[in-house]
Amino acid sequence: MERLIEQFRRKIALTQGGSIRSIDKEIAWEARLIGIRGARGVGKTTLLLQHIKNTFADDLQSVLYASLDNLWFSEHSLIDLADEFHKRGGAWLFLDEVHKYPGWAQTLKNLYDDYPDLRIVFTGSSLLEILDARADLSRRALMYELQGLSFREFLNFQTGSTFAPIPLEDLLKRHETIAVDILAQIKPFKYFSAYLQTGYYPYYLEGQETYYQRLEETVMMILELELPLLRHLDISYVPKLKQLLGIVAESSPFIPNISKLSERILIHRQTLLSYLQYLSESKLTHSLFRNSQGIGALQKPDKLYLDNTNLSYLFRGDKVDIGTSRETFLLNQLAKDHRVTYTEAGDFLVDGSTTIEVGGKNKTRRQIKDSAEGYIAADNLEYGFGRKVPLWLFGFLY
Repeated sequence: MERLIEQFRRKIALTQGGSIRSIDKEIAWEARLIGIRGARGVGKTTLLLQHIKNTFADDLQSVLYASLDNLWFSEHSLIDLADEFHKRGGAWLFLDEVHKYPGWAQTLKNLYDDYPDLRIVFTGSSLLEILDARADLSRRALMYELQGLSFREFLNFQTGSTFAPIPLEDLLKRHETIAVDILAQIKPFKYFSAYLQTGYYPYYLEGQETYYQRLEETVMMILELELPLLRHLDISYVPKLKQLLGIVAESSPFIPNISKLSERILIHRQTLLSYLQYLSESKLTHSLFRNSQGIGALQKPDKLYLDNTNLSYLFRGDKVDIGTSRETFLLNQLAKDHRVTYTEAGDFLVDGSTTIEVGGKNKTRRQIKDSAEGYIAADNLEYGFGRKVPLWLFGFLY
């Protein structure tokens, strides 16, 4: 245990206190069991370490952080660690990468039941399942989803601003006034292009020159490690997933023809649908379905996008289509807190009632003229008017 404590103290000493994610204020940190899910690379570890440093700087004896992929756990159990830590007066246990620990859900359930005065915070992959039949954590854990940086968070990090999130309803109804207030402080287009290319994953703060290398490593870790571990994917099928991801990237938004696609990459139709679901769950792609009640696990998506614009630039470089980039950005920012579905009248149907068409500043309402709640998300526009809302402003939703 001493080795883990030493490693933890070293990490805390190196952790920077600035650039705090907004979700830090949303989490009910006093709860007994908290889970934070998120795709690889979105900043879960940094979130934990910054919270510990800012909250327990004068009481580190009561706190322990450990990553469950640490070699220490090859010879020791999490139960033993928690027991010894608790006997030493420990009160807060922060556990990173819980999906790397065999039987993690049952173990956390046991710790929750056996140590009622020990608070536990754990992080895991976006593929993490908490509804395990033998250890249902859904009734015990408060779960949060950490997404990559919003454009608003990116601006705050870059400029030192303190812009707050704007609910979608307010944004649509008051966007003209909101834009005036923001533009009095910053010029969004000075930063928007950089965000689309390299601003979604927080490790951009560690150096632009290695950003795409790190992003590529992130993608490969998801395909080669997380999917085999958490979805029991046969490692021999990983090249098929890479091929599938490349196809989606080439023509995103991709309208899947499942029969032709399964023939092209030589896998069975049902297997292909499972792969598409895996890519979406791992936050590499986003599957868009029609506005229906309940989506079957193996239902064909109507459209497929890469999850965020940084992935578009990773795969396509300077060949990224501007229209696709606009749609990918809007879908990514909306999907954090809203149900976004496919519609033929416009690009996206939000929460079953609001239709949004994406385009340049000269985009008209012709395609959504029959929609009672139809809006244009217009790029290259600082100030909106009426139902034409600046695209960049949707980056303030979270």
